[in-house]
This record gives sequence, C-alpha cells and structure tokens, in this order.
Amino acid sequence: MKSRCLMMLVAMVFAARGLGGPRTNSAVSAAPTGGPAPAAGSRPLIVGVAHIALKTSNLASARQFYGHVLGFQEISSLPNPLTGRPDGVCFKVNDHQYIEVYPGLKDPSEDRLLHIAFETTNARQLAVYLAGHSVKTSPLQPDTEGNFSFTLHDIDGHVVEFAEYVPTSLSGRGMGKFLGPERISQRIIHVGVTVGDQAAANRLYQDVLGYRDIWHGGMTDDRTDWVDMRVPDGKDWLEYMLNVHHPSPRTLGVMHHMSLGVPSVAEAYQTAVGRGYQSQEKPQIGRDGKWQYNLYDPDLTRVEVMEPKPVEKPCCSPILD
Repeated sequence: MKSRCLMMLVAMVFAARGLGGPRTNSAVSAAPTGGPAPAAGSRPLIVGVAHIALKTSNLASARQFYGHVLGFQEISSLPNPLTGRPDGVCFKVNDHQYIEVYPGLKDPSEDRLLHIAFETTNARQLAVYLAGHSVKTSPLQPDTEGNFSFTLHDIDGHVVEFAEYVPTSLSGRGMGKFLGPERISQRIIHVGVTVGDQAAANRLYQDVLGYRDIWHGGMTDDRTDWVDMRVPDGKDWLEYMLNVHHPSPRTLGVMHHMSLGVPSVAEAYQTAVGRGYQSQEKPQIGRDGKWQYNLYDPDLTRVEVMEPKPVEKPCCSPILD
C-alpha cells in the first residue's frame, strides 16, 4: 500500500530496516529484515490477507459503497499505479487489513482486480526463499507508506503482493486508529481469484508457499468449483475459483472477490439495506454450510459477508481447522 503522506520517510525507513508488526492471530513476532541474507530454505511466516486492490470507474460511488454502506474509514490517498496521480484511496478494515480502490477503469470489459496482498513477517527473507525456489519477484523495496513489499505473478497472471508492516510506517503509526463502530465487519477472511489449473496453481501456493486445502466444493457434489487454501501461519485463506471460462465482466466481478467475516449475516444485511444499499440478493446458506450474503460495489466486484462456522453440513468435503 502506498501513500504520498510518507514519501520523505521512505529513505529513513529503508536505512532503519524496521520490524514487521505481529498479527493478532499470530503468536510469533516479526523477524528483523537486516543482517546477512537468510538461507533459501527458510520460509518466514505468512500470516494472512493484507489487502485487495481494485479499479473503479467512479471514485465517488466507490466511496459511497466502501465508506458508507460498509462503514470503513478512508485513511489515506494513494499514488495510482494506473495514472501516477495521488487519487487512489485506502479503506481500513483493521490494523492489518485494507481495501485499496483506484480510479482508472475505462472499459466495462476490463478486470477490476489489480492485485491481492498477503502479510509476511519478513519480506526480505521471503523474497530470498522464493528466489531459491526459482520464483521471480519484483525487487524488494519500501513502499511509500514505509512498509516493505514485493510482488510476483502467479500461474494465472494475478499480481500477488507480500507486505511486511513496519512500526514507523503510516500503517504502523495508525495502529488502533480509524476503527469506528460503523464497520460492517472487522476482518477480511479470504480473497478469491480465478484459477485455470489447480495443480499448476498448487505448485506455487501449496508446494512453495505452504498454503493448504481446508475445504473444496462445487455447485454439485461430483465437481470442484472452489478450493479454499489457508495461509500457512494464520486463519485467512485464498479461494481458487475454478471452471471459469471466458468470463463476462460481471462474472469476473463475482469470481475476483473478497469475503468479510461477520458474527451475523442477518444483521449485516439489515445494516447494508438500512444504509441505502439496493440489494438484489438475500442471505442464504452456501454449499459450505455457512450463512453468507453477497453485495456488489458500483463496478460489480463482489463483497461476500460470511459467518465463521457452518450451520449445516458442508457439501463435498469437511472443513479442516
């Protein structure tokens, strides 16, 4: 995540080589990024979803949806990777998770997804580890918030970022702030992307990075349309969206999505409708046995709200802890 607010801090933070902040769902503190390069065989912790970055055709409408309907506070402006202008916005879900939205969607046929991001406790060590497994990444550098990050392209061409939070960064200094009671959810529990070949995707996410299958299911019991791949050192997961061929923009918006954990889907539904959201769907129990409800931002990106535990037996496979 990038913000013009800390442009002058970048060089200072790079020299300091600070520590990444631990997640609330991780019991292990971050490792320092300075010192000798770690062994290629040593993978640092990957503790959860950090953010999702999306394109929008109408920033005012996106602000209404993410800021008013979902209740997330806007914490900073961001340099737009599409235009270079400081017109992107960052909405805070919690101290470790954000939603980034950038103007620049010009054609209805464009994919709305820019990238997904996961938090690691040591970005430098993870980059070295990936290089040792012949995975090409962008150079590791402090972003303009003062955090360390790099990106890679997975087998399906999705941009995947890994970020290490630094206490002196904008996000680090904002710990405990911008967390109002208006938030419809306090946690992103997963992000979903299209996957053309599960075995090929697994070579990166499972074999190299250590993500693991915790549930898979489909529209019918004899097929697999979705695979939930939990991060190795946390509770969040990446959802493979399989069997998607030549998707329309609306279909891509359904597939490339985020999911927000809530204690009550019924209450989340009433909150969204009460804030003026025109809902075309109602809460329902999904194939995984969990209550869920789908909302769509103005550019048709799906935001799923979901209760954490099944109320019915999941189809197709058990949900692993």
